[in-house]
Amino acid sequence: MANNKHKVFISYHHKNDQEYKEALLSLNKYYDLFIDASVDTGDIDDDLPDETIRQKIRDEYLKDSTVTIVLVGLETKYRKHVDWEIYSSMYNGKVNKQSGVLVINLPVTGCTYFTAAHGEEEKKVVYPSTTSWTTIDNRAEYNRRYPYMPERIIDNLLNKDALISVTNWDNIIDDVKKLRLLIELTYRDRFKCKYDLSRPMRRRNA
Repeated sequence: MANNKHKVFISYHHKNDQEYKEALLSLNKYYDLFIDASVDTGDIDDDLPDETIRQKIRDEYLKDSTVTIVLVGLETKYRKHVDWEIYSSMYNGKVNKQSGVLVINLPVTGCTYFTAAHGEEEKKVVYPSTTSWTTIDNRAEYNRRYPYMPERIIDNLLNKDALISVTNWDNIIDDVKKLRLLIELTYRDRFKCKYDLSRPMRRRNA
């Protein structure tokens, strides 16, 4: 496995889940897993056209990041800025190209399911005790398994060309080789992804 570090943008609900962002950065500081490219997207005018919003986020905030980690907590799916960051990460801009997307469900979600999108290496290293895998092809089942997942992520879990892996915080936080591999595989497959961007951008927080 390559040991190159990649520029990672972390998307999350700032009010609820800041402690997990800080824990991830502390882990990174100790193990040197990635280059932190995260910045606060701040206030963006909701009335701007979709194209302007995604271009602004892609070129000014995500810049040259190549992997976006989405931390999913109890209210993440309702946050407009998270949706904009996910959309812009998937958007193949003129200046900055699309990123790979990795989703980490936080402990507050109680989630025990996971999705491995990057092949046998991911399955063997990240989930060595799992011997049977199930293919999900309907939204209702994804909603049952991932009740707190942003809808745009579910759109792309249903899209087999998107290559988005979903893991759980407790699975990777104590085993950095798993997180390192997930970042590497997400980076490696980023240009293979054909994202579904058909969903309109969220205009307000729920």
